Amino acid sequence: MRVAIAGAGLAGLSCAKYLTDAGHTPIVLESQDVLGGLVAAWKDSDGDWYEAGLHAFFGAYPNMLQLLKELGIEDRLQWKQHTLIFNQPEKPGTLSRFDVPDIPAPFNVIASILRNNDMLTWEQKIKFAIGLLPAVVRGQKYVEDMDKYTLIEWLRRQGVDERVNSDIFIAASKALTFINPDEVSATILLTALNRFLQERYGSKIAFLDGSPTERLCQPIVDHITNGGGEVRLNAPLKEIMLNSDGTVKAFLIRGLNGAADEIITADLYVSAMSVDVMKVMLPKPWQSIEFFQKLEGLSGVPVINLHLWFDRKLTDIDHLLFSRSPLLSVYADMSNTCREYANSDRSMLELVLAPAKDWIDKSDEEIVSASLAELKKLFPDDLGGDNPAKLLKYHVVKTPRSVYTAIPGRQQYRPTQVTPISNFYLAGSYTMQRYLGSMEGAVLSGKLTAQAISEVHPEVNSSSLQTPTRPPATNAATA
Repeated sequence: MRVAIAGAGLAGLSCAKYLTDAGHTPIVLESQDVLGGLVAAWKDSDGDWYEAGLHAFFGAYPNMLQLLKELGIEDRLQWKQHTLIFNQPEKPGTLSRFDVPDIPAPFNVIASILRNNDMLTWEQKIKFAIGLLPAVVRGQKYVEDMDKYTLIEWLRRQGVDERVNSDIFIAASKALTFINPDEVSATILLTALNRFLQERYGSKIAFLDGSPTERLCQPIVDHITNGGGEVRLNAPLKEIMLNSDGTVKAFLIRGLNGAADEIITADLYVSAMSVDVMKVMLPKPWQSIEFFQKLEGLSGVPVINLHLWFDRKLTDIDHLLFSRSPLLSVYADMSNTCREYANSDRSMLELVLAPAKDWIDKSDEEIVSASLAELKKLFPDDLGGDNPAKLLKYHVVKTPRSVYTAIPGRQQYRPTQVTPISNFYLAGSYTMQRYLGSMEGAVLSGKLTAQAISEVHPEVNSSSLQTPTRPPATNAATA
């Protein structure tokens, strides 16, 4: 079957990859001039990369890790020490670590909490553990039922100390969902916690050894094209054309730079666009269908990613850090964490500003100035004093609508990959799958879409269409 896919983010590319494996012929159509969608990256005039987001890979990403293994590129992940590192704003320039020992889950994570005496008292640790117990022992059904509460509401119902929220969950919530715990659905954070507690290396973090566009997306494209498929950039979808019975007739692609529009026909069609774009592109006859009306309950969250180059090293830490700043979320010195960005003399900090809703319309200069003020609290010796490090250059990447905003009650609006239109499917981390809006969620959604298509239109058997619930054996265990 020939399958036209709109969108070359991870959802669209993974869908095409698995369709290729199943014997189908995908054609992926991307509106931008770069692969990756929310994991896109660009080179500036100096040859330095900057990215749409700070992308950390977790050991609890079974489908992403399986994809990398199938492509033969799992060695491109640079696994870091199994620890979570938090800044301590009350002690400028100091860090607090949750070092996870190499023992079976969940005892490894529990031990890391018990051994940390910087952020929580013993009374708070005990309340924290007791509060999390229902999410661990009562399973995913319980976790999904908690979508009616914000994380803060759920923590209060469990009697968890408010300081646990301010010390840990604000940072975790902003890192995973770009919004604060008084806004985010309890289901989202509890799902992540479940994976971290159930997998021995679930909370272990890796960084890609270069830009996602080249080191992750391009190998998927090569796999697709080697299997007879096609991936086209600069091919924006203008219209989903319909037959008289409401099924898809063709994708109409907008011609650029004076070129004529182009009609792309296929046997089946997939939208791997973001939910916000899909709502705009929704054909009028579909707008009265309840399945598509539910999309109005979903919208993307604004995200801002910053890259700051300094004239000297600010840190030698090779890891992701949780800032615990009211403005910043997570950050990393990419000159330490990423092989391709390595520099022994200068730092390049990549950091996420979150929540970003009050900043998305501000100028780059305002955003950088505010971020530097926060960074001075994290690096008081290097960015303050009489001889502060100089900012050489910066890039600010704004995504006004990123992953869906994971506020309470959104689970009921997340659509399945199979739609009421017989030849039209959806892919994207906003669609219903067991993970939050993330790289793992995008890859899994694409695989589920390919799986659904192959069940109705089998070409060849493909074991790769199985969706693992546990990560495959990887070098995460030994890194």
